[in-house]
Amino acid sequence: MGYLLAILGGYLLGSSNMAFYIGKLKKVDMRNSGSRNLGTSNAAILLGWGSGIAVGIHDIGKAIAAVLLAKLFFPHLEFVGAAAGVACVLGHIFPFYLGFKGGKGFAPYLGMTFALNWKLALVVLVLVLVITLITDYLVLGTFTTIALVPIWEGIEAMSWGLPLILLIASGIILYKHRENIVRLHNGTEIGLRSTAKGEHKAK
Repeated sequence: MGYLLAILGGYLLGSSNMAFYIGKLKKVDMRNSGSRNLGTSNAAILLGWGSGIAVGIHDIGKAIAAVLLAKLFFPHLEFVGAAAGVACVLGHIFPFYLGFKGGKGFAPYLGMTFALNWKLALVVLVLVLVITLITDYLVLGTFTTIALVPIWEGIEAMSWGLPLILLIASGIILYKHRENIVRLHNGTEIGLRSTAKGEHKAK
């Protein structure tokens, strides 16, 4: 029952979508523009860096809250934090009140990692920044993160349980980025520098 409550709570927290709320205020439906998802990078592209930062903070924060609250209420359950964190990621990707069409899950995944292992999260954050700055593509940092985190956590825990739970979120995030993979291959992916210059913003 503890796991079920933690998963339900994590999902509901994850379903809160700041990109949707800000888009409503600015009369921009991000599900029909840019990369067509309700996440941090698309908010920055379509609504500006200020909105993108607000969305990112919200999405990271809700995952941190999901993990910490689950650990607080059910401290006797070994993997409850990871289960709640993954549920939060899935709530972000599949919000029930938006036709199960939300973001791609990277920001809450990063928040979950911070709450589970802040040292690992700092390493991941540095890697993401370096990879993004060198390549101009945030998505490559995303792929590095979702591959590295389960492996690292599995090695540290000396257990298959934790990485298997995390791989659920990693696999779904990878699937949600399939269009980015195609665009990278075709050379049409929107880069960080284009975003900074204000290109591709919604009219």
